[in-house]
Amino acid sequence: MSGKKRYWRRGILAGVVLLVFAGAFYKASNIPRAAQFKISAPVLEPDPVPRFESHFASSKLFTQVHAASAIELKDGRIRAFWFSGSREGAKDVAIHSAVFDPVKMQWGGEEIVTTRAQTQHALRRYVAKLGNPVVGRAADGSLRMFYVTVSLGGWAGSSITTMTSRDEGASWGEPQRLITSPFLNISTLVKGTPFLYSDGTVGVPVYHEFISKFGEILRLDQDGKVLDKQRLAAGGQGTLQPVVLIQNAQTARVLMRDAGPVAPHRVITVTTQDGGRHWSAAQKSALRNPDAAVAGVALPDGRMLAVLNELEQGREALSLMLSADGGATWRLVQLLEDQRAASMLADEAHFSANARNLIRQTEATTTAQLEQYVGSTKRTVCKEGRCRYEFSYPYLIRTQRGDFHLVYTWNRTFIKHLWFNQAWLDQRLEKSAHDALH
Repeated sequence: MSGKKRYWRRGILAGVVLLVFAGAFYKASNIPRAAQFKISAPVLEPDPVPRFESHFASSKLFTQVHAASAIELKDGRIRAFWFSGSREGAKDVAIHSAVFDPVKMQWGGEEIVTTRAQTQHALRRYVAKLGNPVVGRAADGSLRMFYVTVSLGGWAGSSITTMTSRDEGASWGEPQRLITSPFLNISTLVKGTPFLYSDGTVGVPVYHEFISKFGEILRLDQDGKVLDKQRLAAGGQGTLQPVVLIQNAQTARVLMRDAGPVAPHRVITVTTQDGGRHWSAAQKSALRNPDAAVAGVALPDGRMLAVLNELEQGREALSLMLSADGGATWRLVQLLEDQRAASMLADEAHFSANARNLIRQTEATTTAQLEQYVGSTKRTVCKEGRCRYEFSYPYLIRTQRGDFHLVYTWNRTFIKHLWFNQAWLDQRLEKSAHDALH
């Protein structure tokens, strides 16, 4: 090939790349941003009696489960989603779902929403693994599920696939791949709760982790097409899995996992005062974060709740925290899980005895069921005679009645569900304030 032809072809390639990025920039710069967030006020009377219930949402044994999410259905039930398989990233991993009935106070059987093979067939492209399902409600009332799919490499090579349900999750349409990047369309992952803007568009908290790690917001139109993608704060390097706590139509605070190289690790926050048009510089909060996922919601009175591993390292404890000053300071409401001391004696014998007690506290089981639960847990978390505890990937929602539903990974063996209400929260805060005075 002559030198002139070589330079000519390189010039064409460079020109095509520039046109792609220029077109993407023009498109993004000419789409008006939504003016404000949509606020959904509670419409039902809250229960005045304190309530705190615990259950296992998943029921399949001798498998690994992770990355749960949940949404309130129109009839007041709660539908949860998670991925399940022989291990994270395995070819047999599928997206599972189950429904909680608050009247019966029990979970129904789990069912498969989609598998790797089904997703691969629908997308007409190879899918190596999938995970991290989250579901939001669109302006037309349908449910939109977003989950991560990988065709090549690890999670950093992910893209987002979406599905729509018009019958509250009983059935789902064909999977479709979102185009979130003009070049290669890789390294967009999802974990945080989707939300609505006042114009009916959908906001989806996402993150990038190829070469660099940072949080972003996708905005989709009412047909589920990507309108734009906004990076959350310059200087927000080393941030993952943003969660948007919407305080009012104009104000929100984002909590992000600290995956940066600089210790100590703390939850990273950014804020907006103009409905998400602009975001503040990224700052480290007072909340400890051992490079682990965070969940949270904003209350109508301006206070905020967060659920996280409030530790310097490890995931042996899970805490419910509250801020009454916009996120400047946080106080402990309740240690939801705490096995830090037990981790020091985590041989199989000690672990089995302790796991029996923890399972009994969560779920009523027969003796035979209990031993199956313990055996399933040991298979997942014990290796070479040593066991580890893990309570991770929390996902918190607030219902129209003002109740709270939290789902999270319990030792990679079950998805655990906690249901508590505002009356219980107020009672806990009053008790902790009383204890602080004495």
